[in-house]
Amino acid sequence: MLVLVTYDVNTETSEGRRRLRQVAKKCVMYGVRVQHSVFECNIDNAQFHRLKADLAELIDKQKDSLRFYALGNNYQQKVTHIGAHETPDMEDTLML
Repeated sequence: MLVLVTYDVNTETSEGRRRLRQVAKKCVMYGVRVQHSVFECNIDNAQFHRLKADLAELIDKQKDSLRFYALGNNYQQKVTHIGAHETPDMEDTLML
């Protein structure tokens, strides 16, 4: 299923900037960055639960936020892209 992950991490302190890097690094393990704080992840249900748990452990829940949008398996008709960056093919092989 396609899951859209968005995050807002408070970066006013060095600890916040460290959390931001950790969140982004974890998201890269699961998907593709499509905007600065937005990732598209083509993952199964177990991976989705693991990703949510991993990210929840990294953030400061008093200062940061996470949002997950589960678009499911038939996401092609739910996503529209307009603009400069090419939309990644989520069915293609992910190269790390």
